[in-house]
Amino acid sequence: MWILAGIVVLGLMVLVHEFGHFLVARLFAVRVDVFSIGFGPRLFGRRGGATDYRVSALPLGGYVKMAGDDPSGERAGAPDEFLSKPRWQRALIALAGPTTNIVMAVLLLTGLYTYRYERPAFLDQPAVIGAVTPDSPAAGAGLQPGDRIVRLGSLRAPTWEDVLVESALSGGSVPVEIERGGTRLTLELVLPENVQEEPWQVGWVPESQFVIRTVLPDTPAARAGFRAGDVVLAVNGEPLRILPGGENPLSAKLQQLGGQPVTLTIERDAVRQDVVVTPEYADHPDGGQRWVMGVELVGRTARKELGVVQAFWVSLEDNWQSSGRMLGLVGRLFTGRASLRGVQGPVGIVRFSGQAGEAGGVPAVVGLMSLISLSLGILNLLPIPVLDGGHIAMLAVEGGLRRDLSLRVKERLLQAGVVFLLLVFAVVMYNDIARIFTN
Repeated sequence: MWILAGIVVLGLMVLVHEFGHFLVARLFAVRVDVFSIGFGPRLFGRRGGATDYRVSALPLGGYVKMAGDDPSGERAGAPDEFLSKPRWQRALIALAGPTTNIVMAVLLLTGLYTYRYERPAFLDQPAVIGAVTPDSPAAGAGLQPGDRIVRLGSLRAPTWEDVLVESALSGGSVPVEIERGGTRLTLELVLPENVQEEPWQVGWVPESQFVIRTVLPDTPAARAGFRAGDVVLAVNGEPLRILPGGENPLSAKLQQLGGQPVTLTIERDAVRQDVVVTPEYADHPDGGQRWVMGVELVGRTARKELGVVQAFWVSLEDNWQSSGRMLGLVGRLFTGRASLRGVQGPVGIVRFSGQAGEAGGVPAVVGLMSLISLSLGILNLLPIPVLDGGHIAMLAVEGGLRRDLSLRVKERLLQAGVVFLLLVFAVVMYNDIARIFTN
């Protein structure tokens, strides 16, 4: 079900993009021959004025066909043809698609934040390392529990969110300045190739807290007196840590101890207390049997109630930061400081949509829709022929020259753009499919 939702999500955001082109084209009285939901053979539709509004066989977005938009095609020179319009109008039509995607991204996050603004609490905390995974890049660099990251690359005084994003966007090695026992040290951290996909593979683990969301009836946890909302600080005196791959740290500890009684240090109503519980060997929802207590554990979150206006400004800020990160990644890709290995293509986006839906339901999918829409908007503004940004760049050059580029030059530029994008698409698709089999 969620995989189907992923296909719909990607298709909707492409359709939003094309709808932007359509609206501004009609605003400037450009004749639109076809507005299609989907690609391929026409299934059904109706004509409205000069436009064939149709549904096509492949539900992966859509397209708009404007009269006279092909420089090498036949033109009647009619005033309602795309190429008959002034350059500034053609530029605005090209700009409308990406702009609509960006506006949609802001609106989606605004709606989501108005409904619920919640995020892991550790993301906004200073980057203090709670644990270091043995034999990891972080361990190899000499990082230790208790170290506070004061600089990562050019980023100063980062939060954990800053650290995770910066490490995902960086490539190769990066200098890390830490504070340890009042002394500052600079270490060299070699990032793993898959850091964009698995940021925890770096091996640093933040200080974090976990909350009991649910206590199942007639289980060891219920009999021991645990309650929903209890904050779990430690097991047998050892703090719980986030584990790579999203594994439940409490469950991992119970399996490690093999059913022995454990002492959990919890915080309830600002009071710390120790509770002893003996796990039982029972069926697990994921299959098989495991040592269980009967609690659902989640990371502690920071939740705020936002009004529509406040949610809009937070959405605007988040989208602005995400745009900067995307452009930073593009710059690193072109300079060889980042790899295409971690870039997601259509298959990866659909897979992530399914995973987001299974893990977080509709709110997670809405958040991903916003990110996909923003990505389509930003990436389509890149000055690469075939993309909207490339069309705008060519129109700007023609405006500066006060004449049209020759048809031959335009065709060569478009051919180069097509070849470049096909190569990128092939690499990204290969990585998408390889990830499915390797995972």
